[in-house]
Amino acid sequence: MNQKSARQSSTCLVFCLLLAGCITGPQTFAFSPLHSNHRAVKAAFSNLEQFSPNQLVWRNPSALCQSSDGNEQPDPPSEGLIGEGSGGDGNNFFGNPFGWLKEWFDSDEGQDDIKTYFISLFIALAVRFTIIEPRFIPSLSMYPTFEVGDQLAVEKVTKRIKPFYRNEVVVFKPPQAFNDFLSREYGATQEAREALIKRVVAIAGDTVEVKGGKLYINGDVQDEPYTAEDAAYQFGPVSVPSGCVLVLGDNRNHSLDGHLWGFLPEENVIGRAVFVYWPPWRVGNGGMF
Repeated sequence: MNQKSARQSSTCLVFCLLLAGCITGPQTFAFSPLHSNHRAVKAAFSNLEQFSPNQLVWRNPSALCQSSDGNEQPDPPSEGLIGEGSGGDGNNFFGNPFGWLKEWFDSDEGQDDIKTYFISLFIALAVRFTIIEPRFIPSLSMYPTFEVGDQLAVEKVTKRIKPFYRNEVVVFKPPQAFNDFLSREYGATQEAREALIKRVVAIAGDTVEVKGGKLYINGDVQDEPYTAEDAAYQFGPVSVPSGCVLVLGDNRNHSLDGHLWGFLPEENVIGRAVFVYWPPWRVGNGGMF
């Protein structure tokens, strides 16, 4: 592999790692330079080869004790030795541990690598905030479609170009009606800020009713194989206003959803859930559409 191909491969790897960091949540990647300071290493080892006026060789231990005439020699001077002395002229690898880093920053290779890192970071963050983002499931309100600990990808583009449909799973910012419900029923003093995830069961213009444990849309009973159990409450009939949808949790009797606090403004939707990517045995998009 030539140098250009190697650099292109490293660029691709950096981007994939950064994007994976964005997809899988808060993780830290510690990057190290791609090119070591070979000159500093060479200089350091040259000090080991010849470190005294008598041209004694470090790799031959007997030379430290005897000269060619058989007489004992004094200990070699410490100046210039690795890890000892004043650090010399700055090329000592261990005496000046940041010298190689400075030289890497000043080199053309270092500048290219820095550009690669920042361009990759910018692209990964742009993808994270405008196209797709990760979400973590903290409760069982959407069981059995999602379980606690599931991590899923939320697509954020199509909400701008196509309407919402029944049975889609969406992630959204809590509307004011949700906060009012928490304040009224539970005495909450602070507004909820964490995003919620529910299923769209009715869109603008639909008439919705829950009776006998079943969901009715415009008078027709709905087949909902993704629910945990039949609803143990009565709701409606109500009509969904323009610009809103009605969302319910799949775990109907254990979900703070639209049957309690009302309709969800479409402008609060962050995006559509598209697939579970973690844990591995849960990968897929079953029951999301």
